[in-house]
Amino acid sequence: MDWSNFIIFALISVVLWIAGAVAAWRDRRGLALAVTAAGLAVFFAFIVGMWVSLERPPLRTMGETRLWYSFFLPLVGCIVYSRWRYKWILSFSTMMAIVFVCVNLFKPEIHNKTLMPALQSPWFAPHVIVYMFAYALLGAAAVMAIYLLLFKRGKEVTATETSLTDNLVRAGLAFMTVGMLFGALWAKEAWGHYWAWDPKETWAAISWWAYLVYVHFRLRYPARLKAAFVMLVVSFVLLQMCWWGINYLPAAQGASVHTYNLQ
Repeated sequence: MDWSNFIIFALISVVLWIAGAVAAWRDRRGLALAVTAAGLAVFFAFIVGMWVSLERPPLRTMGETRLWYSFFLPLVGCIVYSRWRYKWILSFSTMMAIVFVCVNLFKPEIHNKTLMPALQSPWFAPHVIVYMFAYALLGAAAVMAIYLLLFKRGKEVTATETSLTDNLVRAGLAFMTVGMLFGALWAKEAWGHYWAWDPKETWAAISWWAYLVYVHFRLRYPARLKAAFVMLVVSFVLLQMCWWGINYLPAAQGASVHTYNLQ
């Protein structure tokens, strides 16, 4: 399995995800979940194939992390739809996954077996994978917040809608916390210290605190929904700085060991 096979697996997966989204809008829940799951299986088969071919987890470059985000977005959409029956969530998660798939198709990156010594730690893969799943959950929460801000203007937000948003944030924050702990163990093994306030680590701490503030704000001021949703959108913007924005900051150039290899 190599990168040239990606277009085949990607097209099959995207067609299945679109079919799942259409089935959801037609109230065919069982078919929607089954077809979406089939697309996830096909896409994950490519990830596993790349893992075997590269003889390492496909997590070194930004393009490789986009593979995981493309996988986790429909997965989270599927979980949310199966639990809360929001039809639009599968459509949106599919649309966002297609965006990441297209970026990888039109801007392919070099995927070779080279893995720097620091990335050969057993903590590397679980750290990044758990973080990618957290990003997908928090991305869904941000989408929900934007939806409630834009389309619920002047209308009463239901308890189910706020519960969905809060549950996504709490789950995402929990996975982010686990991911940070894995990252600390990885850093200790690779560089001899758990935390060094590297630019990437600094933004990770900022984004973690932002979501923690949101959780406590919701507990302290449950009726101030608009402020909470704005806070959630801002938190997601900070999370993007932690994920890929750090690569373009002058402070990280040549100074951060966490910036992704874009070659």
